[in-house]
Amino acid sequence: MNTNLHRLLGAAVLACAVAGCASNKNKADNTQFDFGPLGAPTAPAAQAPLAAIVVMDATGSPTFENERMVYRLNYNDPLQARTYANSRWSANPLLLVTQRIKSRLAQAGVKVLSATDSATDVPILRLEVDEFSHAFVSTVASEGRLVLRASLFSGHALLDQKTFLRATPAPSADAAGGAQALTASTDAAAADMIGWLALDHRKR
Repeated sequence: MNTNLHRLLGAAVLACAVAGCASNKNKADNTQFDFGPLGAPTAPAAQAPLAAIVVMDATGSPTFENERMVYRLNYNDPLQARTYANSRWSANPLLLVTQRIKSRLAQAGVKVLSATDSATDVPILRLEVDEFSHAFVSTVASEGRLVLRASLFSGHALLDQKTFLRATPAPSADAAGGAQALTASTDAAAADMIGWLALDHRKR
């Protein structure tokens, strides 16, 4: 069989399977996923990286402003964002990521404030999600891929900015596996961010 044809057929079969377009169309209907219980920190902090911080709601592509679960066949067609037919997030990914980052910061001993809280001289953390998808690197391997840019402000002055990229192997080539991998990637990025905030704070 022609190699290109074999590759295209493999991609089509995988796309159909992960999208839920096979015979189990109704079986997984209305399945919802979230990040689950907080659990122990990925990398416990020796001390709180900051006394307090205002965390703004994450922003990102309109792709992530709804509850659809996105996957990509990066080995074949990385420019197309596909969605699972019968599985959803319990809330849009931007909200899920924001809440998880807040929870991890609070777990590390930081007082987490919102934009509506009256606070002066408290750093502001802005989050931008560039990628949040179940990415298939081949027909047999996939990962939960998160690209998150964090900007630290004092008032309107930018103090520092860093992009965090995490790609965690998924335990299965379906929505459940993608949800587990993306949860792990978000927790790992949160641990990286806490370390970055601690380092930035020590510099000042």
